[in-house]
Amino acid sequence: MPTLSSPPAPISTSSDTPAEAADFETTIIRRKTRPVKVGDVTIGSGHPVVVQSMINEDTLDIDGSVAGIRRLHEIGCEIVRVTVPSMAHARALAEIKDRLAKTYQTVPLVADVHHNGMKIALEVAKHVDKVRINPGLYVFEKPASDRTEYTQAEFDGIGAKIRETLEPLVISLRDQGKAMRIGVNHGSLAERMLFTYGDTPEGMVESALEFIRICESLDFYNIVISLKASRVPVMLAAYRLMVKRMDELGMSYPLHLGVTEAGDGEYGRIKSTAGIGTLLAMGIGDTIRVSLTEAPEKEIPVCYSILQALGLRKTMVEYVACPSCGRTLFNLEEVLHKVREATSHLTGLDIAVMGCIVNGPGEMADADYGYVGKQPGTIALYRGREEIKRVPEAQGVEELINLIKGDGRWLEPDTETTAAPVGATV
Repeated sequence: MPTLSSPPAPISTSSDTPAEAADFETTIIRRKTRPVKVGDVTIGSGHPVVVQSMINEDTLDIDGSVAGIRRLHEIGCEIVRVTVPSMAHARALAEIKDRLAKTYQTVPLVADVHHNGMKIALEVAKHVDKVRINPGLYVFEKPASDRTEYTQAEFDGIGAKIRETLEPLVISLRDQGKAMRIGVNHGSLAERMLFTYGDTPEGMVESALEFIRICESLDFYNIVISLKASRVPVMLAAYRLMVKRMDELGMSYPLHLGVTEAGDGEYGRIKSTAGIGTLLAMGIGDTIRVSLTEAPEKEIPVCYSILQALGLRKTMVEYVACPSCGRTLFNLEEVLHKVREATSHLTGLDIAVMGCIVNGPGEMADADYGYVGKQPGTIALYRGREEIKRVPEAQGVEELINLIKGDGRWLEPDTETTAAPVGATV
């Protein structure tokens, strides 16, 4: 029988905070958080930032859901979420989990439960590794059009009802050794929180803290927190305030980052990167989901690109390339494309493509390999800071590959998938 989860140890609130320490470091110092197990994946406590997404198949579609989960997991999604709007959907998770184990492998699963979902949550908790609840919807308060205030008695009364409804789920997850995400959304704050705190990050944080306190009172600490908003400044303010309040209260729960309803295309990616990347750069965040209005598979490369850019995961080749100028001795854009096409299946290398010798050796000093325009028609190939040989431009990419092969760092491309290897880290 699983052991009850232990209380979190208080975290340091000294002046040596991640934000201040980062001024003197070239790597991100992450905020210390407690470990939370979700299946065979651990969130927090120095483990790599975990990548998540959510299938868009109806959970009643067993075959479709299994296929969707598998597609995501095969391209690097480490935890997969499914929606569970009814008891039938909850029961379907048992078959989905069993089918995955028999036809593929076990995948950490999270169930999304909304709207008065106590019975649904209790059923689905038997079949998944984590249950996500939204405090603004879990005990739904129908807004009153004529309300002008909430009395303390009314506020506390609803709080008591929330505890009564939440307690069986908390005990179930606690006794099974499973996890919960308390997922606050800016767009769905409970009415009494809106009346008390306004439509603010403070209301989001207090909503999360109310549920955390109920969990802690029942000796349950396997909790992950999210405070998502569709506007980046609101999302940033909510997470930063949550960290401040947790520091004050001696809490160290891991944080799930995301900009909800980010949209699609280039702007959706930029918006997600602005929110998630800013917090990660501050040392805040233990797991991420990029929410795009596109196929879920499109979210995973964005997650890994954010993490790679910040030096938090190393799952693909890092390309260093100058922007080109009048000194460039070859078609830089075309050559970079050729180099990327030939080497993008590799993992963990830094490859520089530089247009001339002026920027070449200096700007690419940290790269593993360099491709530099030396003089018209001639390419210099580097290993680190050392020039290895000069070759005709027409043979540049081929000779770069030969250099990597000679060092024993080459892998033949997998013709069946171009996905980044799962679990590769810095």
